[in-house]
Amino acid sequence: MLIKNARIVTRDEEFLGAVRIEDGLIADVQRGATSAPDAEDWQGDYLLPGFVEVHTDNLEKHLAPRPGVMWNVDAAFVIHDAQVAAAGITTVFDSLAIGTRADAGLRGSEIHRNAVSALDRLSAHEFLRADHYLHLRCEVGTEDVVDLFDELSSHHLLRLASVMDHTPGQRQWHDPAKWRQYQERNGKWSDEKLEAALVELSDLQARYAAVHRRSIVERCKALGVAVASHDDTLVEHVKEAAQDGMAICEFPTTTAAASAAREHGLATVMGAPNIVRGGSHSGNVSALALAKEGLLDILSSDYVPSSLMMGAFQLVRDAQWTLPQAVSTVSAAPAQSVGLDDRGAIEVGLRGDMVRVGLAGGMPVPRATYVQGKRVA
Repeated sequence: MLIKNARIVTRDEEFLGAVRIEDGLIADVQRGATSAPDAEDWQGDYLLPGFVEVHTDNLEKHLAPRPGVMWNVDAAFVIHDAQVAAAGITTVFDSLAIGTRADAGLRGSEIHRNAVSALDRLSAHEFLRADHYLHLRCEVGTEDVVDLFDELSSHHLLRLASVMDHTPGQRQWHDPAKWRQYQERNGKWSDEKLEAALVELSDLQARYAAVHRRSIVERCKALGVAVASHDDTLVEHVKEAAQDGMAICEFPTTTAAASAAREHGLATVMGAPNIVRGGSHSGNVSALALAKEGLLDILSSDYVPSSLMMGAFQLVRDAQWTLPQAVSTVSAAPAQSVGLDDRGAIEVGLRGDMVRVGLAGGMPVPRATYVQGKRVA
């Protein structure tokens, strides 16, 4: 495959040139024009590295499209896969949140075991477009999280785990009023119901959070699985993560936590929807503010796959980043954070994972996605 007249974005610069793919790998990157008659003309569209998504809840959204509605797991996986590929995502870490809790939706459900089986089944038949891995999001303040982790930890696609504590009064929900507002998106809660939930969840957190966090971290070290902290709010949270050997700080909720992550060498992940919307949906620190302070390393689409591309281009417009710097947050940086050194950039020898992007009135539009040189969307 030979592509010409493309605006190529590498780690450090952008230029008009040509890219050749052989056997699924990038064989050549050159500046300027080529006279090869069989080259595909991209007419000045951007050629970006395929996006690497390390944290997305998109699969769970398709597994349970409405409260109480469980969808066919194979169908959910296929549509999730098609959606991320169409958004330019060529490598995706499917996040499965584990740990049974009354307010936690699918966590601990049999659906996750079925989802892993579906991933194996669909991959074996080469029905999936993107390259899939597993990310276990571990709710440490629950009774069964370690047992559920042990059930899934032997899967060959598990490459990342995160330790979470979504107890009201902790981290993301340090303001219980915000937690209540989020829970009431599907219906009003009485004060009595709220109080009972707060007591129950606080009791679970006190009994299990610390010991289960330690158990998950130790298991991941033994397995060689990367571990991320989640929703760090205090400097002490980041220090604990660093002491535990973590290299990723997911969604710090304050500037102080993000600054501490930089100081301790943790890569900071923020939600691209936070960038696109202009702020956090739960009232925490603005990702754009962190970007302007140089405290943002990786973007995650979180719950909107298309936000990765929009967020990267918005960093150029609103944070005055260069395009190579912005694109790195959705390609090279996330790949590096999880040890995938064979992708994430337009460089000779790396996988031919690419996305063709046009601009419509300044808005980036994904026009084609390629995995190892093969068009998948």
